Amino acid sequence: MTDLSMAPSGLASRSTFRFSTTETLKHVVLILGAVIVLMPFYVMVSYSLKSPAEIMQNTGGFFGLQEAFRDDYCIKLGNAVADCMVTPAIYNYTTAFAKAPLLRYLLNGVVITASIFFIQVLVALPCAYALAKLRFWGREAVFGLVLFCLLIPVHAIALPLYIMLAKLGLTNSYAALVVPWSISVFGIFLMRQFFMTVPDDLIDAARMDGMSEFSIIWNVMLPTAVPALLAFAIFSVVAHWNDYFWPRIVITGNRDLFTPPLGLREFKGDADGDNFGPMMATATIIVTPLIVAFLIAQRRFIEGITLSGMK
Repeated sequence: MTDLSMAPSGLASRSTFRFSTTETLKHVVLILGAVIVLMPFYVMVSYSLKSPAEIMQNTGGFFGLQEAFRDDYCIKLGNAVADCMVTPAIYNYTTAFAKAPLLRYLLNGVVITASIFFIQVLVALPCAYALAKLRFWGREAVFGLVLFCLLIPVHAIALPLYIMLAKLGLTNSYAALVVPWSISVFGIFLMRQFFMTVPDDLIDAARMDGMSEFSIIWNVMLPTAVPALLAFAIFSVVAHWNDYFWPRIVITGNRDLFTPPLGLREFKGDADGDNFGPMMATATIIVTPLIVAFLIAQRRFIEGITLSGMK
């Protein structure tokens, strides 16, 4: 009897040990993944605080020694050496704003990403509602086309889009940065998946109250779709805020239309070499609003992704 009573306890302890080992391995993998993801941000912030010599030699730790160094460009302007001694962190961040109109670039980024997201929502909500709640011939075929469009990379259609905009005379304009992305097939797909979770009884009740289909979309479906919209907003804003490829193609002659990533080109040197400190400071300033926005909307973002996958 003693052996039998002890057997379950032994099995339970071995089971607990296996469970703990599995959980430990999961956490190790997650920690390694987090380190890999965070390492570029670590280097970016660290380089934004260091002097050029510390960056080249990879010394000084995370914050650098913060010892004053000589600004050669200041001396070229005819200033005395004593007046051209600068502290690395202050120099990098002040140069980021002084050498390039960074505030203008940030404003351009806000205008462009907000305009794109607003138009995408205007298009995606009615399309998603139709694909999720309306019954019409060819609905599944249309949804199949939406899924097919998700497979097309932007680089494959960049040249036709550029030729079209050039013939219309829209290059070097806000329209060139906004119009090509006004329809988001990912947004349509995400919102359609969310609308599939909304009970049909809610829509039938709205119809019985005399509401039109468009009224249902904007007065009934939109308020319920806030978590999914916040999730989509994160994807849309991050993609277009960080986009370097398309603005580099269509914005060629007007510096006032540069987006934040294009502002990094201001510190790309030729004969004098790259100015890595201010470049990393600019990158830090560009990334910070996205990180803050994600941390604020993190709970809603995860909720929107989760609900969009429920049937």
